[in-house]
Amino acid sequence: MKFAQAMIGAQPTDWNRIAVACEEAGFDSVAVSDHMVFPGTLDSKYPYTPDGTPLFSPDEDWPDPWVAIASMAASTTTLRFFTNVFILPLRNPFVVAKAVGTAAVMSGNRVSLGIGAGWMAEEFRLAEQPFAKRGKRLDEMVDVMRTLWKGGMVEHHGEFYDFDPVEMRPAPTADVPVLVGGHSDVAFRRAAKLGDGWIGVHYPVEELLAHCESLQQAREDAGTADRPFEIIASPLAVPSTDLVEQLESVGVTTILTSAWMAQGLTAPDVDRACEMIRTYGERFIRA
Repeated sequence: MKFAQAMIGAQPTDWNRIAVACEEAGFDSVAVSDHMVFPGTLDSKYPYTPDGTPLFSPDEDWPDPWVAIASMAASTTTLRFFTNVFILPLRNPFVVAKAVGTAAVMSGNRVSLGIGAGWMAEEFRLAEQPFAKRGKRLDEMVDVMRTLWKGGMVEHHGEFYDFDPVEMRPAPTADVPVLVGGHSDVAFRRAAKLGDGWIGVHYPVEELLAHCESLQQAREDAGTADRPFEIIASPLAVPSTDLVEQLESVGVTTILTSAWMAQGLTAPDVDRACEMIRTYGERFIRA
């Protein structure tokens, strides 16, 4: 089992030092969340709480994921990075492909792109991107970006994006894994059809197991069950040996956690954050 540390809650100016601590503690990767802005008036409902209230507040920092990842990659050597999740249809696919492809090249292919369709309509209006059909655009955007990442002159002719031969350089020297977030049937089908993996947020163990079974069925229905596939998830339980074996049996490859939130803290200072990461590594990862 691999472990990933979520950076939410820590001060962005501390992320480089925390990333180094994660690498030393045995974490496989670091997860970076994404929002462009937080509107003063929010009418959209957050899909992961019963009452639609977000699990975060307007006074939290949301650094640009790819600037932050590039900075942390320069401070580490083996640690991987992924977005949890990047709101893909909020952006232009050329801009995203350029940023992610450059980060992949300069990090030695240590990045994955975790994507979601988004839920905050206010952000889409501000970015002048249509909120309607964002799921269908997301699907085509993945195709566009993978085409651009191949290198050389490439072209694409689709429903939302249409262009004659162009070349984007530098191109990654390895495939950039695309991970799909969300627990709806549509998200499972999307992950099974076009994803290299799935990202799940905080679930009770039984609920997570059920999601993994639904995901496996979606992969069988899509004819992709024989492809390599990552499952990154956050079980609401202490990662004991029995739990790890149970999760591995349904395909979970990485436990996404927060060393400080696991101990009831939301924003520790950097010294305490690094100590919690070291302790978590000794207790759960190296064990």
